[in-house]
Amino acid sequence: MTLLTAFVSFLAADAPASGQNPLGSAWIMPVVILVMMYFLLIRPQQQQRKEQQARIASLQPGAKVVTTAGIYAIVHSVKEQTVVLKVAEGTMVEFDKQAVARIFPKDTDKK
Repeated sequence: MTLLTAFVSFLAADAPASGQNPLGSAWIMPVVILVMMYFLLIRPQQQQRKEQQARIASLQPGAKVVTTAGIYAIVHSVKEQTVVLKVAEGTMVEFDKQAVARIFPKDTDKK
């Protein structure tokens, strides 16, 4: 007797005699899967999006930032949709606010 045959016979022996689904009604599993997807995928993304929007709203001139392109810079000015970053002495680059990936506290140096 193979392992698969033993497993199938074990499942058949434990099946309820009334012919009902051993896991309950058929709609419970899809509901459980949807709830798991919400807590494992959707909710964390929503929280990350809110945190990113809060960071972008708190941008102030003089803050040290890193863009999504990996450019380290200092915020020179903040406009409605964009931010002007000082990349080097005398070099200003305008980025979309969404391109700011991280903001360093003003009292720490970038590493």
